[in-house]
Amino acid sequence: MQQREEKQLEASVESLVTRVAHLKGSLQSFIYKLENEYERLTWPSVLDNFALLSGQLNTINKLLRNEKTPSYRSQVIIPLLLSPDRDEELAKLTEQRVPVFSHEIVPDHLRTKPDPEVEEQEKHLSAEAARIGPEVAQKQIQTLNKLCSNLLEKLNNPRDDRDSETSALRQNKPSSNPADTNALVAAVGFGKGLSKCRPPGPVAPGHPGQPMMSTGPTLHQVTVAGSSSHQAGMGGQVAQQQPGQPGKMPSNIKTNIKSASASMHPYNR
Repeated sequence: MQQREEKQLEASVESLVTRVAHLKGSLQSFIYKLENEYERLTWPSVLDNFALLSGQLNTINKLLRNEKTPSYRSQVIIPLLLSPDRDEELAKLTEQRVPVFSHEIVPDHLRTKPDPEVEEQEKHLSAEAARIGPEVAQKQIQTLNKLCSNLLEKLNNPRDDRDSETSALRQNKPSSNPADTNALVAAVGFGKGLSKCRPPGPVAPGHPGQPMMSTGPTLHQVTVAGSSSHQAGMGGQVAQQQPGQPGKMPSNIKTNIKSASASMHPYNR
C-alpha cells in the first residue's frame, strides 16, 4: 500500500514538473519576444501568448485538483544534508539559482509560512479591516462595484461611446468664425483692409493709376482673326485713339465689334 502511494506520488510529481517546464518555456519565449521583437510584435500575437499561458495554468490547476493526485499539503520535506560547499548537481537542477544548500538558504526555500515582513503587513491590514464598521464597508463595496460596472460598460461599448462623443463635438463646435466672415464681407463690399498699391503695367501719361488701353490696330487684328469677311469694312473704320481721352473706345469700333460677334455666332451661320 505504501509503495503504491509512493509510486503515485512520484508519477504525479513528474507530471507536474513536466507541466511547469512547459509553462516556463512559454514564459521565456514570450519575455524574449517582448524584449527583442517588440517592434514586430502585434496585438493578436500578444493575445495568443496570453491564451497559451492561461491554458497551461488551467492544466496545472486541473492536475492538482484531480482525485488521483495525492495531497501535497500532507507531504513534509526534511533537509537531510546541509553543506556550505557548492553542489554542481543542485546548481544544474535549479539552473544555477541555488548553487549551495546551506543553513542560510534552507529557511527561505523550505518556508511554509510567509516572510516576517509579509506577516506584519497582513496583520496591519487585518487590524484596519476590523476597525471599519459593517455599514462603512458595505458603502465602500457598493462604490467599488459601481466603478467596476461603469468601467466594464465603457470597455464593452467603446465604439458607441466614441461615436457619440464625436457627434457631440461636431454639433457643439462652430464651423465658421464670425470675425473672419465680417472682415471678408467688409473687404468685398467696401474695400476695407485692402492694400492701396498701384497695379502693375504701363500707365498713361498725365493719368497715374490708370492702365493704358489697347489702340485701334490691336482691335483691327483681333477682328481680322475672327472674321475674314469684314476685313475691308473694318480696315477703314478703325481709328486711332482720340487725344485727350485716354482709355475711351470710339463708338464706331464698338459697333464693328458687335457686328463681327453677331456674324461669328453659330446660330447666324
